[in-house]
Amino acid sequence: MKKTASYGSWPSDITTSLMTSGAIGLSEARLFDGLVYWLESRPQEQGRTVIMRQNQQGDSEALISADYSCRTRVHEYGGACYLPTTAGLFFVNQQDQQIYKIDTSLAVNKVTNAPSFRFADLIFNAKTSALVAVAEEHRENFKEPRNSLVTIDITDGAISTLHEGQDFYASPCLSDDAAQLAWLSWMHPNMPWDGTLLWRADYSGGGIVNIAMVAGDNEESVFQPQWSPSGGLYYVSDKTNWWNLYKLGGGNSEPVCTMSAEFGSPLWQFGMTRYGFIDKNTILASYSESGSEKLATINVQNGELTDLEKPHSGYSSLRVESGSYCYIAQSSVEFPAIYKGDLESETLICRSSSIEIDQTNYSKAESVTFPTGGNTEAHGFYYAPAHTEYQGPSDELPPLVVMIHGGPTAATSDALSLKIQYWTNRGFAVLDVNYRGSTGFGRRYRDALKTQWGIADVEDCDYGVRYLVEQGLVDSDRVAIRGGSAGGFTVLAALAVTDTFKAGTSLYGVTDLTALATETHKFEARYLDSLIGPYPEEKALYEQRSPSSHAGAITVPVLFLQGSEDKVVPPSQAELMIEKLKSNNVPVAYLLFEGEAHGFRKSETISEAFEAELGFYGLVFGFKPAGDIVAPAFL
Repeated sequence: MKKTASYGSWPSDITTSLMTSGAIGLSEARLFDGLVYWLESRPQEQGRTVIMRQNQQGDSEALISADYSCRTRVHEYGGACYLPTTAGLFFVNQQDQQIYKIDTSLAVNKVTNAPSFRFADLIFNAKTSALVAVAEEHRENFKEPRNSLVTIDITDGAISTLHEGQDFYASPCLSDDAAQLAWLSWMHPNMPWDGTLLWRADYSGGGIVNIAMVAGDNEESVFQPQWSPSGGLYYVSDKTNWWNLYKLGGGNSEPVCTMSAEFGSPLWQFGMTRYGFIDKNTILASYSESGSEKLATINVQNGELTDLEKPHSGYSSLRVESGSYCYIAQSSVEFPAIYKGDLESETLICRSSSIEIDQTNYSKAESVTFPTGGNTEAHGFYYAPAHTEYQGPSDELPPLVVMIHGGPTAATSDALSLKIQYWTNRGFAVLDVNYRGSTGFGRRYRDALKTQWGIADVEDCDYGVRYLVEQGLVDSDRVAIRGGSAGGFTVLAALAVTDTFKAGTSLYGVTDLTALATETHKFEARYLDSLIGPYPEEKALYEQRSPSSHAGAITVPVLFLQGSEDKVVPPSQAELMIEKLKSNNVPVAYLLFEGEAHGFRKSETISEAFEAELGFYGLVFGFKPAGDIVAPAFL
């Protein structure tokens, strides 16, 4: 028989030390010459990112020593920072942002010596022994960094410009015969999910000629151009509301497979891949439908799609080579893991976590769709409290934590996450919201947040709580809202304009939209043009929509968690809001983590932040968390 204890106070084996000590971040899986490569982000090593490989004997090995960390800061969010080739493995070193080469003996040598440059999205031309990359040049006399497409001589590190004049570049790809180059670009104020251009050119050792823009515009988002084994150029476009696959043929764009589903993703990082060619007639692709992802083959001749029976519900880093594939997959009962396979079989390469927890302690995601403002609907995942040994009192409903993903052009999924189970295993219910503006539900749903940030997202969170309260699932008097970055903005906006939420946690959240528009990095410098309106023309609207302008309307306790080195949302944003709340006698707590940037990477930071937040909710909602949990002091 289960023991009875107040919700929120249940003891849990899902501790912060367990979350970080046994877990690594997996990203950028690649296949080269039959071997699987990937990146591991290690919280226990101060967030260092290590290049890994499964060798011929089937063992995992690290390819860089503790002196190096593989990460590029192009667009600040990085991605595509390493590349195995026939000439060695090339990678971007986090400390100096230069390109290095690892040879067969694992010796490391520096390739570039250009301190003003950062590099990303590397590809290799074996015919010319040169890399092609996106370059981002930073100089004091530049109004903002300059981006270009460059070629890099791997013998002397010489950098030559292939194409410039666009604000942003991404996704360079070479045809199999290395005779043609394709890439994406876009201009301010667009983000890559708003409008991108697809370019094609003839390529030789001397540069590119016959340059042509072949797809895309300001109202069409193009994603992942790729050459087929037959020499055709394929890509993903959302021109019919959904990110679907297309082929460029004879100057015309032809749909490959038309579905009310997403074969693309918002290009927050370089190197994002959703499909590849098993052979000249067969594509292996992942796609999102109603918030869940599937894996399928597509016959390029007739567009026939065949779903594959897989136990996974989320896919990333899908790479295909010579009939084999690798990807990172996850599900509602499995942590992210890397798999290698073909259409006949599949092998597990490694998992992101070695943690063993009784699965009956896991709360399973329940997809929910609920009515919201504007006579429309919003989406999310609901998690009920779950524990093998504890239950709540019969006369008590659980407290609710509403989770807001960042972006805001991003999405949450039903994949297993200890950051959710941490709460549910202690007796909290969780609502993870895919508010309007989230991806995975078509462009119109994504565009529903345009000019409505701070309104539509707040409405969706508010209505989501109402929906759960009406179902009798949660305690309306104990509702907290938490989110990071753009999610932190929604947290503070919701606290200011609704009385639904009784506490809030902002992790490196936006508080002053004017400051964000004028101080943030180049990639997001004009992001708010679509979410709020053009700046400075709509300066008054920026001030009106900023949480800092409505600090007087916030009356419930707020916890701020912030990295000292955050260049995306600097600490001044949180500190401005904190001073205003303090002056209004609102209970406010603040933890500033030295050395952390936008998003926490160190194990000790992650642990301290989660435990502080748990203690904060215990203090506000009147329960004592199990274990040695200390609530942060109010300022």
